[in-house]
Amino acid sequence: MQSSYASSSGVLRVLSLQFLTKNQLGELAKAKDIAEISQHLESTWYGPDIEAAESTYKPPESIEIAVNRHLIYVNRVAMQVSPVFGKDALRAYLAKWDIENIELIIAAKSLGRTLEQTEAFLVTSRNIPVGLSSNTIPLSELHALLQQPDVESVINYLVKFGYGAILLQQLGEFRKTEDLGVFSVALESYYYSRLFQELRFLQGDEGLLREYFRTEITKRNLLNLLKAKESNVSRETVARHLVDGGLVSQATLLDVYGSPDLSDIGKRFEQALPLTDALEKYKQDHDLTEFEVKVDRIMVAKFIPRFRSLAISLTSVFSFVLQAEFERQNIRRITYAKQYGMTEEYIRSIILSS
Repeated sequence: MQSSYASSSGVLRVLSLQFLTKNQLGELAKAKDIAEISQHLESTWYGPDIEAAESTYKPPESIEIAVNRHLIYVNRVAMQVSPVFGKDALRAYLAKWDIENIELIIAAKSLGRTLEQTEAFLVTSRNIPVGLSSNTIPLSELHALLQQPDVESVINYLVKFGYGAILLQQLGEFRKTEDLGVFSVALESYYYSRLFQELRFLQGDEGLLREYFRTEITKRNLLNLLKAKESNVSRETVARHLVDGGLVSQATLLDVYGSPDLSDIGKRFEQALPLTDALEKYKQDHDLTEFEVKVDRIMVAKFIPRFRSLAISLTSVFSFVLQAEFERQNIRRITYAKQYGMTEEYIRSIILSS
């Protein structure tokens, strides 16, 4: 078993050499337009995916499709090399892409977007969904979902995949408020519940992994809290958009929400995430993207070195998967920032280094 772990770790170390370097990300940030970003990516391990996507789409859609397909490839490798006792936990984690696809489709239906306007943003490829679990939804079914006439039809269609039953419980609230967020909270609560259940059965890795995902929930709740403060929504609405399981209780989050001073948020989150500097910057520019990157940097600094220090373990597999996700985030952030005419300086400020 030890030999098998070592072999798996070696596969991931070799593949990790192909992640984009800081210099390569800098070249993307310096590109004059999104077409040049695509050209730069052709010379990296995204090359075949860029070429395939550009046979049908143009940037930025072709870049979106390429990075999503490439993420699937990376996750398949991770699943193949994962130790047997950790495969169920990794499957539960990768089901996050089902959740993202469903949220995207529900939002598209609500906004009246067509299949053509939405398909490029689905994380799927060649009819094999990225999650690789029994609940995942193949591309043909995602197309069928996009062809449904409205949100309620999408939810009814999802019943056969297990997600529909979760969403049906929120349908009454949606009809009253037209708040799509109640669906996201239901899906994410279900997702994290399954993930933590699978993480109970590992062999020594579960403590650190559970801490990471509890921190991830904390970050998610924090971002929703700040969005809510920006929009001045009611405390009751905020309460409906919080997910259980984070490092900061819902009661504390709601208590913080009533405070007019962002510094109070920093104090309450201090043990979970040292946010003082990031919040001070956010006070000045109210840039939620830049704030999110700062929080991600805190999480990377806290967890990724610890993941990598346990070379022969499931945490090393998760470290590889997370690094692939960070790279996807970086490419997408650079691409869309470039599309909207943001400066190179700003683009560099929203790049996450792992």
